[in-house]
Amino acid sequence: MAAQDAAAAKVWYPLFLDIEGQRAVVVGGGKVGLRKARGLVEAGAHVYVVSPQFDPGFDDLTLVRIERPYGPGDLDGAALAFAATDDRGVNHQVGSDARTLGIPVNVADAPGECGFIVPARASVDGIQIAISTGGVDPRRAAALRKRIDALLNPGS
Repeated sequence: MAAQDAAAAKVWYPLFLDIEGQRAVVVGGGKVGLRKARGLVEAGAHVYVVSPQFDPGFDDLTLVRIERPYGPGDLDGAALAFAATDDRGVNHQVGSDARTLGIPVNVADAPGECGFIVPARASVDGIQIAISTGGVDPRRAAALRKRIDALLNPGS
C-alpha cells in the first residue's frame, strides 16, 4: 500500500495541542517549513529551524535558525518535529529519527509517515475551525478554509 493510500485508510483523532514554551524543530527553510514555523511561533513554541537556506519570510519570525543540513542530535529535547524539506531522503530520515526518539512527527511529503497531521485552520476572535482531509487532499482543505474564513470575516 502506498503512503498516500495508507493515509486515506487512517482515521485521525482531532486535537488542539498546547505547545507554548516547548521546543519544536522544523527541518526545512522553504515555504512549507515557513508555514509550519509561523504556526508554531504563533502558538508560543520555542522554534528551531534547521536548513542550509531560508526563505526571506523567516526574517519576520522570532526563532532559532540552524543554518546547515539536518544532522544527528537536531531533534534532541523536541516535543514536536516537522520534516519539511524538498528532499524525500532527508524527510524520511527526520521521520525515522523522531519516531525512534518518541517525538511526534509531521512529514510534509508523506502522510503515511506522520504521527500527526496539521489541518487547514480558519480563526477569528479566539474561534478556531480546523479542516482536514486526513492528508489526502490538502488543496481541498485549504479551499474550504478560505470559504470558512470568508464567513468568519465578512468584508475582509
